[in-house]
Amino acid sequence: MTELRVDAVEDPIQHLLRGEIEIEGQMPYSSNATYLVHVIHEQRSHPAIYKPMQGERPLWDFEPGLHRRELATYLLSETLEIGVVPPTVIREGPLGEGSVQWFVTADQREHYFTIFESFPDTHDQLRAVALLDIIANNTDRKSGHCLYLPDADDGPGAIWGIDHGLCFAPEYKLRTVIWEFGEEPIPDQLLDQVAKLCHSVPLDIAALLSDEEVEAIQGRAAWCVKHREFPTDPTGRRYPWPLV
Repeated sequence: MTELRVDAVEDPIQHLLRGEIEIEGQMPYSSNATYLVHVIHEQRSHPAIYKPMQGERPLWDFEPGLHRRELATYLLSETLEIGVVPPTVIREGPLGEGSVQWFVTADQREHYFTIFESFPDTHDQLRAVALLDIIANNTDRKSGHCLYLPDADDGPGAIWGIDHGLCFAPEYKLRTVIWEFGEEPIPDQLLDQVAKLCHSVPLDIAALLSDEEVEAIQGRAAWCVKHREFPTDPTGRRYPWPLV
């Protein structure tokens, strides 16, 4: 695999939508076909992760089209104004329709467990990821699905959440490694955004999901507004496997 070319890009979404996709190679350890690609537009190139629908393995509890859930989670992150999911689009690629997500050049040594222990100034961002997972009903928040991008000016660094194909099931199926914030109050600024979902889910998100899944988003949002704190896992069984 060649060295990644990472050029500065002003509008990641338009770059992902309009650029030419060149496959670099298949990502290891993925249960579905997942490709590292370069997206080239106006002589600028940036890596991305391409997940074609035709590469999905059948699941008993999710309909085909996991790439739509990847996009829905990005849009939900933007709706909540937390910005913890890399820019994501759906488009045609070399292997058919799929999701294309901006590749984050993160520190590959870090994942949720190490980030939580080593970078306490990122905990507010991790709380935002935890809230996103509650509303999206993420069934697969492994530790390695949290990325850490160091700040060039010694700031707190940025946290990004990836791999959201297994989200938005109507029934409660939350599986996550992020339980350290259980029983903590959900910050008011986050609850203000969540409360809007109780009344309506944006059409661009709703169009990607079933009516039942959209209603379930509203139900989970209402739960957060009512209880105003992060949930706990008293059973210890709501962890994904493997953990990392």
